[in-house]
Amino acid sequence: MKVSILGFCLSIMIVQSCDAQQTKTNAEQEIINLSKTKWQWMADKNVDSLNVLFDAKSVFVHMGGNWGKEPEINTIKSGGIWYKKADIHSVSVNIIGNTAILLNNITLLAVVGGNEVTNPFIVTEVYIKENGKWLMGSLSFTKLLTPNDTQH
Repeated sequence: MKVSILGFCLSIMIVQSCDAQQTKTNAEQEIINLSKTKWQWMADKNVDSLNVLFDAKSVFVHMGGNWGKEPEINTIKSGGIWYKKADIHSVSVNIIGNTAILLNNITLLAVVGGNEVTNPFIVTEVYIKENGKWLMGSLSFTKLLTPNDTQH
């Protein structure tokens, strides 16, 4: 009888553990999907959708400087930077409370100042969940020395 009760209790604990892991996996996948969608919006210069995604206090760090939401939206809208295509090589997500930190290892094809350029980056994306909705708080590009530097 004691063995049956112990077995039953262990079964419940395993099921609860699996449910908790599944929830985390779903949240991570949601962030990965949101990030991929964001890259497409950037390629399409879909500033209306990006304007909703970017928090009012969001910050953007590029090789040439850093700025807030409005300058980023204006840069995309004007074509100052055209994020033509982000080839994603790897992605990881860490969720801490209502904050998600996504790391992308990408090769970015972009047009900057009228010149087409390709660069390998680790891109850090920070999302904050408010009122059940993920908003981007930060997007930072770190240029890799070589395309094979994938230390995450």
